[in-house]
Amino acid sequence: MNDHIPQGPRPPASTGAGADAGSQAGVIGIGLAAVLTFALAQGSWQWFATFIGVTLLSVIFAFQRRPPWTSALRSAYMRGLIAYALVVGLCVAIALAPMMQRWAWVFPMPGTRIDCTWLGRYEAVRSRATLAGLTGLDRTAAAYAAESKSRDAIAGCLSATTTLWLPLYGAGAAVLVGVGAWFRDRARARKESRPEPSPAEPLHAGTRQDGTR
Repeated sequence: MNDHIPQGPRPPASTGAGADAGSQAGVIGIGLAAVLTFALAQGSWQWFATFIGVTLLSVIFAFQRRPPWTSALRSAYMRGLIAYALVVGLCVAIALAPMMQRWAWVFPMPGTRIDCTWLGRYEAVRSRATLAGLTGLDRTAAAYAAESKSRDAIAGCLSATTTLWLPLYGAGAAVLVGVGAWFRDRARARKESRPEPSPAEPLHAGTRQDGTR
């Protein structure tokens, strides 16, 4: 005897796993951004920092999900928005650091660049003076060593100033991202909350469009 027990509609599959995966990816991106910032802040900023910053930005944009928009200052949405903006600002600062160090049109710092150039010349002169006492030294190798010391001194000097101003650039990027995301989320929430227009009611049989029969 087969008893057929009626079964109700199955509940929709839970999306908690996907949300958790996105949250975990976002947390991993935040942690990497913080750790790599301290690691890369030592010495000259290299182009690999730009690659890391862009990679972290792509992770955050792909997996970050904010709560529904609300205007309350102490809401979960506002806390998530602040965290999102700060992390994006941090990643932007990491990505821009090598450009700020090398390109004057991104970060002018005219006085610092001149001073760092003089420091590089001094390191070159000191290197030549140190190697002058060595007999039988290859002049080409000595010139290369002095030039390398000069480049390292200039890069280290510019990197120190760049790192000093990075928080300001990161904070500016965070403010722009936060304000832009807030307006975008508000517009999206208002659009979704608008009632949909009801379809036109069909005309009764024998009734013309002008209301006469």
